[in-house]
Amino acid sequence: MSHYDPAADAAPEDERPRVRHEYKFSHVTTQRYLPLPGKAPGWPFAEIGHWKMEVDATLDDWIAELKDWRREHLIRIGYDDAHYRRPELQWAQRNFVHAQMMAEDRYFYDPVEGRYTVDRYLDDLQRRYGGIDSVLIWHVYPNIGVDDRNQFDLAADLPGGLEGLRGAISDFHRRGVRVFLPTMPWDQGTRDSGRPDWECVAELVAAVGADGVNGDTYNGVPRAFFDACDRLGHPVVLQPESTISAEEALIWNVQSWGKKAPNEVVPPVAKFKWLESRHMINYENRWGRDRNHDLQYIFFNGVGYNAWENIWGLWNQLTDRDAESLRRIAMIEREFAPNMVSPDWRPYARTLQAGVFASRFPHQGATVWTVVNRHEYEIVGEQIAVDHRDGARYYDLWNGEALTPRIDGERAVLEFAVEGRGFGALLALSAGTEHPGLDAFLARMRERAATPLHRYSAQWRSLQQRLLPIDPVAAVASAPPGMIEIPAGEFDFKVGGVQIEGQTWDGVDVQYPWEDSARRNHRKRMRLPRYFIDRTPVTNAEYLRFVQASGYRPRDAHNYLRDWIDGAPRPGWERRPVTWVSIEDARAYAQWAGKRLPREWEWQYAAQGGDGRLYPWGNDWRDDAVPAPNRGRRLRAPDEVDAHPAGASPFGVLDLIGNVWQWTDEYHDEHTRAAIVRGGSSYQPQTSHWYFPQAYRLDQHDKLLLMAPGKDRSGCIGFRCVADAS
Repeated sequence: MSHYDPAADAAPEDERPRVRHEYKFSHVTTQRYLPLPGKAPGWPFAEIGHWKMEVDATLDDWIAELKDWRREHLIRIGYDDAHYRRPELQWAQRNFVHAQMMAEDRYFYDPVEGRYTVDRYLDDLQRRYGGIDSVLIWHVYPNIGVDDRNQFDLAADLPGGLEGLRGAISDFHRRGVRVFLPTMPWDQGTRDSGRPDWECVAELVAAVGADGVNGDTYNGVPRAFFDACDRLGHPVVLQPESTISAEEALIWNVQSWGKKAPNEVVPPVAKFKWLESRHMINYENRWGRDRNHDLQYIFFNGVGYNAWENIWGLWNQLTDRDAESLRRIAMIEREFAPNMVSPDWRPYARTLQAGVFASRFPHQGATVWTVVNRHEYEIVGEQIAVDHRDGARYYDLWNGEALTPRIDGERAVLEFAVEGRGFGALLALSAGTEHPGLDAFLARMRERAATPLHRYSAQWRSLQQRLLPIDPVAAVASAPPGMIEIPAGEFDFKVGGVQIEGQTWDGVDVQYPWEDSARRNHRKRMRLPRYFIDRTPVTNAEYLRFVQASGYRPRDAHNYLRDWIDGAPRPGWERRPVTWVSIEDARAYAQWAGKRLPREWEWQYAAQGGDGRLYPWGNDWRDDAVPAPNRGRRLRAPDEVDAHPAGASPFGVLDLIGNVWQWTDEYHDEHTRAAIVRGGSSYQPQTSHWYFPQAYRLDQHDKLLLMAPGKDRSGCIGFRCVADAS
């Protein structure tokens, strides 16, 4: 075992006398970032006089204090670096660009062809910002909790099951990309797997060949997860979502996410990068639209980025400028990866221009400086003076040029330009040190630098959504059996999405045809023609007649009618709504019956009438109008469709809310398919507010992300049909 050696930090950087700071660092033990030099903790960026901060005046003393703090903390936790020395885990130290990817992303899976399209997904990222080093395949939230399937059931329900997932992971590996899978400690309300999460996770990652585990909501993934994987001969990199809180978890969490670095004039230092220089951080700012500060932070600290763009179905794409910035940052960090994890890295290497900050990363005769300009304007001229020895050579890595320094005694003074809110990078090679492939790398950087960053657009826009058309059906003059006539009328179609995240930002929820972008809240005065709607959801008995008459069998049959036995409903379930049918299965039934699925506003008008009531029966909740809630961990059978006549709408439509969700419209954008489901269900999994939320009120709906029928089918989603009136 190799433990931390306090003597490594004992020698001061120089022999000049110091005056100690008046504050210590013990107050940052649970924070993500270290206090800035030249200011007291808590000095806000916006405070008048922030430009008077004297960083250089206290810098050497600050670094010495920081080394003392590091030595104290590593001794206190009994630090052991064995995991960072394990060869099979060291890929994390080069994991500079990471992405959380929704499994439902249309670039990852093609539902028409029914196959994973990993190359398409990666080619897009390569084109836009130079590609990724690792990916987190996210297959659970926000759909989890729509029924009782737990996080491991949902992995098995991915197209092709675990074998299909293993094939997709192999495709990532073929492209040199490592793969993480998530674990959610809060998933304690769905089906009980009967075993500890870490054992289930270990079996899953070993079965599909994943490389790491992302701990959703964890402030340090527990050691049990690593040990369980290790016992199976499949060691993994642990990656907590949140910054490590208990410092000893640094020992076995060789990677983590970082979040919300303070946006101040002086860029902050990442605490856990300072404690262990080989600890890789992937900075995450999922809702950021201007990510310039995030990218300056990662470059200054020599860490990585989480290029997360598909956020629960909302596409928050990197702007062109940010994407190009990330490309160039990653090119430098990948090329000089050993420098980025140097134990001798120093933040706040001295610079010559106010507002320009640098970090120094030395490694075996090659030293890299990463430089950020915190000003909005370009800085031109002499930027940095470094110790000089005869035979040393200097390069502007950001612009791909060799530099000729001005030699000032034992210093080399280097001159170059840094764009406003931009980046720079230097390389010094000592006499006799070579960097293989340097000329080719400089040529690539020179080609990128020919277009300055300010020429790339920084404009953010949400993706346009499209409502899926519905094939017309033959109109009928009178209500077919089992249907109710809804007379022509006007009403206020007012509805809001209940998605947990996204606030009220542009791009959340859906975009109706009369809107110019997706948004959470919607209202339109509508006049609907006469139409007919099923009095109740389609029952198991009705769906059985369809199957027998049509011979319908879906191409993707996983989970299809999974609560039936031997091709028929369970005895006594004939009058219960059919479930475990995808939106495609529901459309097939509707077409066979000469009907179609309802537009969402048709469903709502049939449920609400013209007076804007909150529930089909009025404005006050009635327990007797809906099935009793199910707060257990397993589904129970839905109630019969006519069991609650008190829940009838003004038109006499039954079973609209609280029994099973009902399919309505489908929306597409370039990356996401989603269906609007209405009415809610009786299933209410407990222990977490992250489960798929209910929407019992008639002015609420939810959006189920679609991937493939086998995953989309649910024990809590059914449907009803409409027919057009002639």
